[in-house]
Amino acid sequence: MIKRWLSHQNQWRLVAICIAAIVLMPLLVLLFSWTTVQTDIWVHLIETQLGQLLGNTLILLLGVGVGVLVLGVSLAWLTSMYDFPGRKWFDWALMLPFAVPAYVLAFVFIGLLDFTGPVQTILREWFGRGVWFPPIRSTGGVILVLVLVFYPYVYMLARSAFMAQGRGLMDSARILGLGPWAAFWKVALPMARPAIAAGFALAMMETLADFGAVATFNYDTFTTAIYKSWYGFFNLQAAAQLASLLLLFVAIALFVERKARGSARFAEGDRHHARQVNRLKGLPGWLAASYAGFIVLIAFVVPVIQLLVWIFSEAIEDLDSRYFGLVVKTLTLGSIAAVMTVSTAVVLAYAHRLHRDRWVRGSVNIANLGYALPGSVLAVGIMVAFSWLDSGIVIPVQKLLGIEPRQLFVGSLLALIVAYGIRFLAVAFGPVESGLERIRPSILESARSLGESPLGIVRRIYLPMLSPALLTASLLVFVDVLKEMPATLLMRPFGWDTLAVRIFEMTSEGEWERAALPAFTLVLVGLIPVVLLMRRSARH
Repeated sequence: MIKRWLSHQNQWRLVAICIAAIVLMPLLVLLFSWTTVQTDIWVHLIETQLGQLLGNTLILLLGVGVGVLVLGVSLAWLTSMYDFPGRKWFDWALMLPFAVPAYVLAFVFIGLLDFTGPVQTILREWFGRGVWFPPIRSTGGVILVLVLVFYPYVYMLARSAFMAQGRGLMDSARILGLGPWAAFWKVALPMARPAIAAGFALAMMETLADFGAVATFNYDTFTTAIYKSWYGFFNLQAAAQLASLLLLFVAIALFVERKARGSARFAEGDRHHARQVNRLKGLPGWLAASYAGFIVLIAFVVPVIQLLVWIFSEAIEDLDSRYFGLVVKTLTLGSIAAVMTVSTAVVLAYAHRLHRDRWVRGSVNIANLGYALPGSVLAVGIMVAFSWLDSGIVIPVQKLLGIEPRQLFVGSLLALIVAYGIRFLAVAFGPVESGLERIRPSILESARSLGESPLGIVRRIYLPMLSPALLTASLLVFVDVLKEMPATLLMRPFGWDTLAVRIFEMTSEGEWERAALPAFTLVLVGLIPVVLLMRRSARH
């Protein structure tokens, strides 16, 4: 049995199973953390915070869920089915908020709209000190920020679904007696449900995983509680148990998405009518343009302008060797993680191409679960697992060899790279698998028949044909690693501060101006995946 599994034919299966096992490792560790309950910590949490954590998390999910659905679906319907002033520009501009990390938009909004900010200051000068303004440091403020950052998930997928239906489908519904609203609710919306459900699930998982924005607003959720348990109570076990509860919310979100999507599939309309849109003239057209323009303005244009104002007024002094050191370390981490993650994705995709049995399919599904795991959950799971390795294997071996005992894995760069790899493997796997699917088996058979060696096939066929997919996957992982805050904050080795960590440190002290320079850098880098997505959308 063992010899059969170790045969050359099954080596790729074993590799895929090993990759899946590494992804499962932090999840299993979190489950085993309940073998020893931290009674004192849990009594304290139950008496003081647990009810608030649950309530805040549920309210956040409900508010952001409704917001991204309303905003994403309405904007997708407008840009895909109607023509109005500036539609071609708004078609891609509505994706720009995707480039702004949630924690960046959070501190920009607080800096602008807080009591001492410029907006309220100007209002008091114009209308007197008694003028009322909704408080930005509130539940509504957190929800607003997350909705503006995460609605592009729903917008992007819903827009593709609406455009695939074509105008011919809506014309048929109108011929059958349905009005515009009835045709939308009874025909277009149900057919786009799989795409909307997928975008909604992504937005919900990002909401659960968010740490930077809620920490900036001092809005306690499970992610902030995990951080406080780790750095406040210095209790990794309690942090692991809290992370497992957060993982339960993620599992529920995935289950709801699967049930909402059901067995529905995307449907396409008549290609001939796919690009025909209804023209909105006069007031309706300008109202549509104003609606789309207002979203782009508050979610991207105003934050970027405010960052530039802060940079040139205050933060330009921070453009020193320390800042460039942060940039170098951030780019180094992103590059290492991108190479390691994309290489793993190539191996996994190739194994999936060779073997389509249940073992490999199951391994691929498990390996792609990492993107659903919040960074804080991954950080805790990996640190607990590596702590067990250090205490159970590394330190005893060091003592046996007469070497001074010290931890090898905990607090290492390897631990952080593993966390990035698990978190963003799904991001790299999609483009890589698509690239492999374009390489037809007949091409490889022709190369073999012409006497090409396996190494020559890799060098002359696989690498040239896979290079666009590899570049796309590398850029996506690279940018995601640069913006990742909770995993980096919890797991970074000593001296490995990044731009995201710098933003957290400055915003924790209320120094919005000094956080502007690293924030603007991340926004510029975040435009890379937006451009890639827009180019892909244009091709389709």
